[in-house]
Amino acid sequence: MELRLWFAFLTLIPLICFAMNEEKAIDTLLSDFARPQSPGAAVIVIKNEKPVFCKAYGLANLEKHTPCATNTNFRLASVTKQFTAMAIMILAERGSLSLEDKMTNFFPEFPDYGRVITIRHLLIHASGLLDYEEVMPANITIPLSDRDVLYILRHQNKLEFPAGRQFHYSNSGYSLLSLIVEAASGQKFAAFLAQNIFLPLGMNRSVAYEPGISVVLNRALGYAKTKDGFEFSDQSSTSAVLGDGGIYSSVTDLHQWDQALYTGRLVSQQMLEQAFTIHSASSDFEKNGYGFGWYLGEYRHTKHLWHYGSTCGFSTQIERFPEKKLSVILLTNRSDAKIKEFPQKIADLYWR
Repeated sequence: MELRLWFAFLTLIPLICFAMNEEKAIDTLLSDFARPQSPGAAVIVIKNEKPVFCKAYGLANLEKHTPCATNTNFRLASVTKQFTAMAIMILAERGSLSLEDKMTNFFPEFPDYGRVITIRHLLIHASGLLDYEEVMPANITIPLSDRDVLYILRHQNKLEFPAGRQFHYSNSGYSLLSLIVEAASGQKFAAFLAQNIFLPLGMNRSVAYEPGISVVLNRALGYAKTKDGFEFSDQSSTSAVLGDGGIYSSVTDLHQWDQALYTGRLVSQQMLEQAFTIHSASSDFEKNGYGFGWYLGEYRHTKHLWHYGSTCGFSTQIERFPEKKLSVILLTNRSDAKIKEFPQKIADLYWR
């Protein structure tokens, strides 16, 4: 019996050493986030359904010296868009809307050019709508809501290009999609996400944050780097817009999301495949197209699904390599964090 246990231990040694080497490599890569008095990060690596690495670095709150943890909730920024797209797909599968429905079905007061813009155009950034951040009034003192975005866009008299003709990344489109979810479901967008995505998947602390209405538990505050260190930079005039970037979540909750995307738990595989199909052949990233809330390309000759998020106080990224059953999710609470290449470097450590 003792001999058998000894041989079992010997077989574990290479695995233990391998895991230690991976952790050391990731610690080195993310060392800037572990410095004293530094906004931090949380990362998870998921391989064959299991978290094989999950760790947090640095501080979630500099003023209170609260460390980041793997259940710390970060603002996802544009990683939110895949959830907005999923809400639309859920309603489409239920027959509450069609992806070919026109914008004016939901916003009849919209200018006539809205009659040619479909939900599909909004999903794939091909609507031609002007970016609301470029046309919103200057010196706004009250944060915008999605309804305010609709009001601003209703008063624009042109498109950037005819709908369906080009790709142009559009926060406007995803803000309007959240209002379409509300119109088609009869629920507030945040409530629809909670009831139809977060709770069914066990993402119990994820939330589309509405100031004065909801609470973000274990919340990371946002910061921006200055020449003297870091300054508090948590909210901007567009931070209350939900559809394009308003969800807070943690790497542990996002593990549940990642695994659901291999299944038909939320929508059928046929519907899900539409999200992971290139509908806009080009995008703002070379050699990448766009599906429904996802950039789509190849990495090391395998399918690569990914999205980044960048907003006041937060930088985030999710990367999935479904043929390898491998995902890397990295969340940080600092503006303009240079993390673009980090998830792929981490994925390389587990590429087997």
